[in-house]
Amino acid sequence: MFVIILLILIGIVLFLWLIGLRIVSNNKIAVIEKWWSRKGSLEMQIIALNGEAGYQPQVIRGGIHFLTPLMYKVHISPLVTVPQGQIAYVFARDGQPLEPIQTLAKIIPECNNFQDARGFLLNGGQRGPQRGIIREGTYAFNLAQFIIITEDKIYYQPMGTKAEEATIMNMATLLKDRNGFTPVVIKGTDDKVGIVTIHDGLSLTMDDIIAPAVGNDPSYPENYHNNFQDPEKFLKAGGFRGRQYQVLVEGTYFINRFFATVELIDKTIIDVGYVGVVVSYIGPKGVDSTGEDYKHGELVEKGFRGVWREPLMPGKYAFNTYAGKIKWIPTTNIILKWISNQTGFHKFDENLKEVSLITKDAFEPSLPLSVVMHIDYRKAPLVIQRFGDVKMLVDQTLDPMVSAYFKNIGQTKTLIQLIQDRNEIQRISSSEMKAKFEHYNLELEEVLIGTPAASATDDKIEIILTQLRSRQIAIEEIETYTQQEKAAGKEKELREAESKAMQQKLLTESDINIQIQSNVGKADYQRSLQEAAKIKALAEAEAEKEARVGIGKAIAVEEQVKAYGGPEYQVVQDVMTKFTSAIEKAKIDIVPKTVMSMGGKEGQNSSFNAFEMLIDLLISEKLGVKLNPEGKVDDPRAKKIKESIIRGMERELEKEKEPVVPMASTEPPKDAP
Repeated sequence: MFVIILLILIGIVLFLWLIGLRIVSNNKIAVIEKWWSRKGSLEMQIIALNGEAGYQPQVIRGGIHFLTPLMYKVHISPLVTVPQGQIAYVFARDGQPLEPIQTLAKIIPECNNFQDARGFLLNGGQRGPQRGIIREGTYAFNLAQFIIITEDKIYYQPMGTKAEEATIMNMATLLKDRNGFTPVVIKGTDDKVGIVTIHDGLSLTMDDIIAPAVGNDPSYPENYHNNFQDPEKFLKAGGFRGRQYQVLVEGTYFINRFFATVELIDKTIIDVGYVGVVVSYIGPKGVDSTGEDYKHGELVEKGFRGVWREPLMPGKYAFNTYAGKIKWIPTTNIILKWISNQTGFHKFDENLKEVSLITKDAFEPSLPLSVVMHIDYRKAPLVIQRFGDVKMLVDQTLDPMVSAYFKNIGQTKTLIQLIQDRNEIQRISSSEMKAKFEHYNLELEEVLIGTPAASATDDKIEIILTQLRSRQIAIEEIETYTQQEKAAGKEKELREAESKAMQQKLLTESDINIQIQSNVGKADYQRSLQEAAKIKALAEAEAEKEARVGIGKAIAVEEQVKAYGGPEYQVVQDVMTKFTSAIEKAKIDIVPKTVMSMGGKEGQNSSFNAFEMLIDLLISEKLGVKLNPEGKVDDPRAKKIKESIIRGMERELEKEKEPVVPMASTEPPKDAP
């Protein structure tokens, strides 16, 4: 029984094998190889398009298929998946051979991205590496016809030849080296441009070093290759192999790296303060724009070969540095220093040094110089065409010209004049050298001359400079003293002004007081007028009173005079009145405690004392008579009055009953020893 069942199973398996039952999963494909055919075998092809024995162009997809093993061999292969953002490359094993000028096989649109092997071959598909690439997705390729190279894996149906496998591996390695499995990505933040080199198409002529730009106008879609992403349109537009003039700017580009390689270079950035003069290596011959008078070269318009007439202004440029070069020209002031070990910002003067002079008086100083110049941006191309660059201009033209000019100046000046007349020499040289600079399309701003210094062969200059310094110190001291003198005068004026300011308050107060006093005086004046009127009235009344009293007194006196002896009585009365008044005011005792006797000569009365002397003086004054040498009155009338006064005094004394003590005499007693 067991044997019967086993035989049945063997029979079923044999039957299924004979009818060719094949099950292909949905993620696989099957490449069919035909063992034999009544149409014979292939001669040179790999793919049998007409039912011959060999690999068949069509593939079978997932499902149940019946292919007898007596005629077919089925090769199960995976579907090919290209990841997102990657590129896969195709190598065709069968097809027409490449043309001698071809590097890559042309693109066949009718092959459905290489999934239709029959369509590929029938429409002229060529064997070898293809210009077309595979973008992301999953594909069912006939891996007997096409070898698919991805970054992670190579898909192909082994043919058993090691040479083919080595070729495929070399291709994969080359693509990895070119980073060919990812698109070309140029970021705007990197300031890069892509220089494209085409490896297919016609070759350049020997006069060209850069392939001209073709097929870059979207308005002509039949030739627009969209930045080398469509090789067929590039070649159709007449593109040449080699380095291209057209560059790639910011963006993402799916470019076949077998067809083109991309080199990233920096953008050309022209800073503020500079312009870029373009020297183009490519383009047709242009028309010279300099005119007949300019004999130093030609300037051409943009796009032609040669020096462009219009410079590039400050900014960023996607300039192909293989197609030309840009000479930077500063448009700010350029300082050139003829001073050893010193250079300006642009370093055009790094080879310059002091100008060696021989003066009129045979000194050999070294003269340091600084020249400030400017290049008009519109004339920058002329400078480049004439000198090549600014450094060459300075070394080969400006240095010998400036040095010769100041050597000539030095021969006409003594060392002292060279130092003292520096300002004048500087002014004249700036004026005269402008014309020389304009001849070279330069604008001279200023010439600055330093102090001549002693050279290695002349040690006497320092002596002259020392003398000049001493002279200058003396001059400065004189000036200092003069200024100090002026300062002292100003200080005096300041002190006077301060004093006046301090007194101004008093002056102001005085003026106010004067006005006040004036007003008070006016008031007092009015009051005095009133008082004067009052006094006048009182005086008149008093005068009237006095007159009347005086008249009365006069009559009384006259009567008294007549009664008592005439005018002498009046004198006695006046003397007595004054004498009495004096005694009263002085509070003198009428009877003195001590009587001073003047002492007379021998035989004379010693009663002449100070009291009598006072009486004599009063009588002399009233009568206008002179005293004798002894101080007494001799006039008879005066004596009479004196006696009357003395008698009157005696009567007064008697009335008071106070004895009169004679004044002590200053004369010694007669009986004194």
